[in-house]
Amino acid sequence: MIDHDRLFKELLTTFLWEFIDLFFPNLTAYLEPDSLTFLDKELFTDVTSGEQYEADLVVKVQFRTQESFFLIHVENQANPQGDFSQRMFRYFARLYEKFDLSVYPIAIFSYNAPQRLEPNFHQVSFPDFEVLKFNYRVIQLNRLNWRDFLHQPNPVASALMSKMKMTPQERVQVKVECLRLMTTLRLDAARMQLISGFIDTYLRLSAEEEQQFQAQIRTIELNNQREEVMEIVTSWMEQGIKQGEVALILRQLNRRFGSIAPELETQIRSLAIAQLENLGEALLDFADASDLVAWLSGQTTA
Repeated sequence: MIDHDRLFKELLTTFLWEFIDLFFPNLTAYLEPDSLTFLDKELFTDVTSGEQYEADLVVKVQFRTQESFFLIHVENQANPQGDFSQRMFRYFARLYEKFDLSVYPIAIFSYNAPQRLEPNFHQVSFPDFEVLKFNYRVIQLNRLNWRDFLHQPNPVASALMSKMKMTPQERVQVKVECLRLMTTLRLDAARMQLISGFIDTYLRLSAEEEQQFQAQIRTIELNNQREEVMEIVTSWMEQGIKQGEVALILRQLNRRFGSIAPELETQIRSLAIAQLENLGEALLDFADASDLVAWLSGQTTA
């Protein structure tokens, strides 16, 4: 299963300024760019249901040329929810109460369907009196046309195009264009990997689509751009091989020794492909889990 919350939080934490600049340029006009401070996760308990909810992203920022601050709250919604607008208001009210700062609320709807227009407000009213109308910003990805972002020199555009409105026939083209745009941004390796992983997660191609994808890559005119795209595709293939190796080894270990400790699983997942292949052979001679611990320790000190 895809961990939507983690993927979007990594993307927005790394590229929050670029995200705001892409969708809310008026906000960047009065926001001090060097003042972004990410707050610890905010947990809220729904007293009616007894459930806990965690706000996705809360950032303290400063008004440009002023000493005053406000909060930006970004909430990603990966599945349709009938009472979402009410939940956005509850987040707003509790953040406003806790920090005594104005809150700029933003909702991202990242699911594929339905494509109906989602509300951007929560209202409490009577036939003769409106008590409250709480408004929040909305980015509904499945109603945005990916072609409108083709020429945006922005890493968030490169990533989020993979979640925008497209026909089944456009999936291959969108993936190619996402990568083409990404290679023009001149990002460091870690940020390139973050975006490329986001794109590959949300645009997994079938075998037939993969053939079309490879053919389209070969038509990219600039040699250096084509080489960069091929490097990314190669890293995807290597990552897929590694994930397969890890899954197989974990199944074998769990069958032989029962559930292994989480810290050992973490060590296994951090191994290189060649080390995983060696472990796959070595575990045939393991008598118990202590042999696994010793083997992993040897890899660390090697």
